[in-house]
Formats: sequence, C-alpha cells, structure tokens
Amino acid sequence: MTLAGKRIFITGGSRGIGLAIALRAAADGASIAIAAKTSDPNPKLPGTIHTAATEIEAAGGKALAIQCDLRDELQIEAAVKQAAEAFGGIDILINNASAINLTRTDQTPAKRFDLMFDVNVRGTFLTSQAVLPYLRKSAEEGRNPHILNLSPPLSMKPIWFKNHVAYTMAKYGMSMCVLGMAEEFKRDKIAVNALWPRTVIDTAALQMIPGIDASAGRTPAILADAAYIIFNRPSSECTGNFFVDDEVLASEGITDLEKYSVTPGTKDFLLDFFLE
Repeated sequence: MTLAGKRIFITGGSRGIGLAIALRAAADGASIAIAAKTSDPNPKLPGTIHTAATEIEAAGGKALAIQCDLRDELQIEAAVKQAAEAFGGIDILINNASAINLTRTDQTPAKRFDLMFDVNVRGTFLTSQAVLPYLRKSAEEGRNPHILNLSPPLSMKPIWFKNHVAYTMAKYGMSMCVLGMAEEFKRDKIAVNALWPRTVIDTAALQMIPGIDASAGRTPAILADAAYIIFNRPSSECTGNFFVDDEVLASEGITDLEKYSVTPGTKDFLLDFFLE
C-alpha cells in the first residue's frame, strides 16, 4: 500500500481527524491541499491551514494551504482549481469539514441550523461537484480516484434524531451524497465511500462539547489508518460503503487497537453517535 504521488484535496483539515488523515498520506509523499476557513489562530481551537501545511511538509508530503469558506461556492471552485493547477490534478477528495450543534429543536437557532446545512450538506455536495472533472481525468489515467465523506451509516431509527434533529439531518445529508454519488459515478470508476468512528474521537472540537468525555475514546490516528486502507482499494470495486473504522482495520487483520486508546487500558469506550 502507498499513497506516494497521490494528489489530495481535503476540507477542514487544519486540525483533528482531517489533519491526521493528511499526515498519514504525507508520510508516503502525497501532495495535499488543506482547504479550511481557519487562517488566523483561534484562541479556542488550535491549528490553522498554515500550521497544518507545516506539519504535512515535516511528515514528508507536499502541502498547499488554501483559505476557503465552504459556504461560498465561488471560493470552493477557486480552491479546487488552485489545488489542481498546483498538483497537476486531483486523485482524492476528503469531505471532512463539518459543523456540529447538539441541540434540541426549540434550542437550535436558525443561524446554527443554516451553518450545519451549509457546511455539511451543501459544502460536501458542491466540493464533490467541483472536484468531479479532475477525478474523471484521474480515472482515465488509472490513478484510482476516491471520494471519502466523514459521515455515518444511514439509519432511520428515531433514537438518532430525537435530541438533535438538525445535526442528524445535516450529517445524514453527507451520507446521502455517498449513497447517490457512489451509484452515479460507478461508470466513471470513481469510488465514493463514508467513514465513521466506532468510538468518540479525541479532538479539540469534541472537547468543547459539554458532557462528552473524550478520555474514554480513541485518537484520530485510527481514522487516518482506516482511510489509508480505503484509498488503496480499487476505486472500480470499493464504492458505496459506509465503513466503520475498526471494521476496516479488522479486514486487514488489525485487531489490536490499544495504540489508539486515549487512555491506555480502556475497556469501556464511549461509543459515537449513529452506531448500535
């Protein structure tokens, strides 16, 4: 397996899961465009597109930092074009950017509702749309093109909706993109898959959500390793899947997951949303 020479476009990769996936690919020498909003340091959340680019290059990759607000389709188009021109094309799109607001219906302001749908659903759809011509060319060149959305398996059980209807609809919107685009892009030999963690993942963004104990979770590295495996599978065969991180690793014979534990020796992990 290797991602050497791959040209990757990732949304929201200035920190957390997105950055972990980028660094795993960088270790092989991949070229990675980080398209995210954070250009200036945020006192509440560490990491910017520039610090991410520095880490990617230190890990062995080629980095391109692009400030991009996914709520603006013109910025998306410009960012994709900039990355494609810098790298000579795009082989992998990772729709990682996401907004979260775990509030009940009467506690969800319109601006928060709009933010989640603008970033999670609209941003994912429009970024996939903008990258599509480059992925088609990648397929023609036999470069194994992939789209990966960081979104959950679809389930219509009320339990996943009842306490945060807006957030669930927004995340499922990303998953519905996988469901539809995987089938639509089959003829182009472009893989479209989803990846979701079994447990909560220790990120700076998660730590800002009250009541969630990330110490009973795993590190972003588990998703990075799972994504790495997916990207190395044939795009003409591996598509339309809603992958869960530990299942992807198990399919490659990796069952000892202790190194991913935030707290060594943890047995009772805090499970993520949307999984039984």
